[in-house]
Amino acid sequence: MKTLLLVFLISGLAFGGSLPSGKIYGEYVEARTADVFTGPCFANAEAGLIGNLAVFGWKVTRGTWQGTSLDGLGVVAAVRAASTLGDVYQPANPVSAVLIVDERANPEQRLALQSFAKKMAGNLLKDVVRVDAAPISLTFENGDMHSMKATLTAGTLATIQTRAIHEGDHLCRNEEVWYEPLSKTDHAMPAATEAHRFAGEGLGTKWSSPYKRSSFIGSFVETAD
Repeated sequence: MKTLLLVFLISGLAFGGSLPSGKIYGEYVEARTADVFTGPCFANAEAGLIGNLAVFGWKVTRGTWQGTSLDGLGVVAAVRAASTLGDVYQPANPVSAVLIVDERANPEQRLALQSFAKKMAGNLLKDVVRVDAAPISLTFENGDMHSMKATLTAGTLATIQTRAIHEGDHLCRNEEVWYEPLSKTDHAMPAATEAHRFAGEGLGTKWSSPYKRSSFIGSFVETAD
């Protein structure tokens, strides 16, 4: 009887270890056309004038969404808003968005990636005008997110490259995180932008906005749908 009970316990542990965790984990990066790490003088000069364009993307390290495994897959969004994204005094709506899903994903995974991105970015992805597929990559120098050197590519459609913020980037000496990330994150750090480009269709504009303090690097842990 004790032997039989032990078999049941071992089987239960093995089965429990194979159950989905109910969470989805991964890494995130974004870049905008306005500084996110800045002081009031610079922020006031940009608000209402620029900062209405952004590229942001997620790489799922492990997890499922809507019952579909998204391990290793990515999804990228590009948005064009009516005003500066994140400005608490002026609504950014309306916002038009383009989604780029990982070309390695099967049809079911592509739908799940779109659903996941919409959950993470909320109203920013309420009006998706176009969905493309491209090879998506999000890497960090030496595999370490804390290096702050991230590279996000979505084929030839979108690119972000970042680095750590240096002492020389403190222009007015009272900078702080002025805007919050555009996506839900578990942890996020501001970064300097070396490259920020969108060359896709659907938003009525294309842009390149390098050399700003306009990026976030982060991680996410989200309850799976």
